Amino acid sequence: MQPFKRLLYLLYYIKNTDFSLYYKFLTYAANSTKKSKLRLISDSIYSVFKYNISLLEYFQFRFFEQDSINRNKWAGTGFMYEYQLKMNPIATRVILDNKTLFYQNYKPYFIHHVYSLNEIKDDLNIWNKLILDNKKIVLKTKDGKCGKGVLIKTINEFENQQNLITFMEENEFDLIEEFINQHYLLNQLSPSAVNTVRIFTQLTQNNEVIILGCRLRISVNSFVDNMAAGNMAAPIDEITGKINGVGVYSDITKIDEMFHPVTKTKIIDFEVPFWPEIIDLVKNAAILHPENKSIGWDIVITENGPGILEGNHDWCKLVWQLPIKEGMKVILENYN
Repeated sequence: MQPFKRLLYLLYYIKNTDFSLYYKFLTYAANSTKKSKLRLISDSIYSVFKYNISLLEYFQFRFFEQDSINRNKWAGTGFMYEYQLKMNPIATRVILDNKTLFYQNYKPYFIHHVYSLNEIKDDLNIWNKLILDNKKIVLKTKDGKCGKGVLIKTINEFENQQNLITFMEENEFDLIEEFINQHYLLNQLSPSAVNTVRIFTQLTQNNEVIILGCRLRISVNSFVDNMAAGNMAAPIDEITGKINGVGVYSDITKIDEMFHPVTKTKIIDFEVPFWPEIIDLVKNAAILHPENKSIGWDIVITENGPGILEGNHDWCKLVWQLPIKEGMKVILENYN
């Protein structure tokens, strides 16, 4: 059964892979290792079956440089899909998948205002508040991922509340959020986007919260901070809240960064504001709905403290593993 399942995964990867990016990575790996492209292609397909990873992850995990012992340490797409399906069943993960339901269920942990389309239709005071308090607003679809389904607008682009409602309906936006002004230290590091802390939590059978890792997602001339959009991630020490490694990209052709390439702010030893409050926040949020046991939390940090932005049932294995340059599948196998 397993070889057949891996074959299905391979067909899925072939259908969804960005082959221009695959070829870019392939050329880089061939030049750096002096191995033939045919050999690398064959090895990447073999690795789909042997190690349950995707075609691109073969390069992102740098399998072309590793032996079988180290390759077996990495948690790839296939493994993560099966693990997260077990930890966060389809019937219960909906509150994480749907941004409207997520806000309704985790509202006490938000630090910024979020309104659904229906709320805007029903309450004129929301429009008045947006006019008074916000120059920018963020429109989102309820199912957007990796920065997709997000649009930043200025409130004065809309003549009135009905004009805003019509725009949201025509463009299928479900939520409106007040624009978040991030903490000044994060703004000094990278002002192009709100830079979020990603913390991975795991519940044990006794609902004890285990923190699997902490990362800072750092934008690079982008209005979002996702690695998939070309941005960086760096590891954060869970105890001190300080970045303890370089900024890395998911694009293997880019070099690691000790300093932000635009602002020149030092990345290593950057101290994340409100760190004890952030840890308390995610631990409390993690046990609110214990039916979902493994979540990647996105935390925003303002001058007034931290707040939750999203909780991801299908959290990214790249953000988790690439910043520390180590495969960590064995950690999840303790809970599987």
